[in-house]
Amino acid sequence: MNEDELLAILALQAAPGVGDRTAKKLIAFCGSPQAVFTVSKRELYSIEGIGSYVAQALSNDSLFKQAENELSFIRKNNIQYHYFEDASYPFALKHCVDGPILMFSSGNIAINHQPILSIVGTRRATQRGVAFCEELVTQLAPFNPIIVSGFAYGMDIAAHKAAIENKLQTVGCLAHGIQKCYPSSHKKYRSIIENNGGFFSDFWSDAPFDKSNFLKRNRIIAGLSSATLVIESDQKGGSLITANLAFDYNRIVMAVPGRPADAMSKGCNDLIKAQKAHVLTSAEDVILQLNWQQKPTQTHTQKKLFVELTDQERSVLQVVQETGKEQLDYIALKSNQSISQTASLLFALEMKGVVRPLPGKLYEAI
Repeated sequence: MNEDELLAILALQAAPGVGDRTAKKLIAFCGSPQAVFTVSKRELYSIEGIGSYVAQALSNDSLFKQAENELSFIRKNNIQYHYFEDASYPFALKHCVDGPILMFSSGNIAINHQPILSIVGTRRATQRGVAFCEELVTQLAPFNPIIVSGFAYGMDIAAHKAAIENKLQTVGCLAHGIQKCYPSSHKKYRSIIENNGGFFSDFWSDAPFDKSNFLKRNRIIAGLSSATLVIESDQKGGSLITANLAFDYNRIVMAVPGRPADAMSKGCNDLIKAQKAHVLTSAEDVILQLNWQQKPTQTHTQKKLFVELTDQERSVLQVVQETGKEQLDYIALKSNQSISQTASLLFALEMKGVVRPLPGKLYEAI
C-alpha cells in the first residue's frame, strides 16, 4: 500500500458518519479509497444508504489534514498497519461486515496459520475462575492456539498470562491508540506480550479514553477467533457483548456454567439457556467443538519442579510462603525492599510460575 492510499483510508476513518460498513461500501462502489474523494456527489447519492450528510462530510478538506497528522505519527513511531484487503489483515476478521477497514498493531503478531481462541470474562474474576482459565490454557497448549483477549483487569489479563506461561502467542485488543496503555498497572506486561504476540487497535493515536471504545473493541476480539470462551460473567458486561457478537458472526461460543446463586456465573448460564453458547467444563469440550482431531502441533512440557531464583526473588518468595498469601506492602516490609522493587520482583516470580496475584494487592504462593 502506498502512502496516498493510506492517507485516503485515514481520511475515510476521520469522516463523520462513515463507519466501517459504509467505508467498505464506498470503496467497493468507487474502486479505491482515493476514488471515494473524487467522484461527484450525484454518484455518491446513487449508493444505497449514502445521503447528503455523508456526501457533505467527504467534501470537508479538514479530513486530509487530520489524516496527514495521523500519518506523520505512524511514520515517526513505525506503527504497523493493516488494510482490510491486505494479506496481513487477519483472515477471520475479513468475514465480519463491521470489521475495521484499517487496524494498527505492535509486537510480532502472526495469526493466519494457527487456531485462534478468544477468552473473555469479568474484570472481577474469582480465584476459582482464574484457576479454571489457567488450567484450560495449559490443557489446550499442545494444539498451539493463539489466545486473544482485551488486556483488561480480571479474566483478560489472566488469559494473556496463562498463554505466556505456556509459551503461546497472545494478542491484546485495545480500546485506545496502539501506543497507549490502559490500565496503567498492566504496563509491565506490554513488552512480554509483544515478544509473544502483540496488540491490535483500530483507534487513532489521539483517541480519548471512552467507555464506548471498549464496546467497539469487542467486535475485534470476537471477529479474530473461531471460538469465544466466556469463563465468568455477571448478567451484564463486556464479555456478554463479545459473546453475542461472536454468535452473530456465526462463530462458536462456549461458556462455563455455574451455580444459579453465583453472581459471576449468571451471564454464562444465560448464554447457555439462550442456546447461544455451548457448555464449557474442560479443554476436551473445546477440542471436540472445534474438531481438533489432528496431532497436536506443540508438545506441552511439564513445569519445572525447580525454578532458578535470584537471592532477592527468593527473599520475597519466602515471605509469601510463610503465610500462603500476603499483601504487597507487608511483603516489601518483611523482605526489606522498596514497594516498587518488590512489585517488580513479584512480577518476575509470577512469570516463573511460583506466585499469583489476587485482588486487593495480595499475592499467593503456588
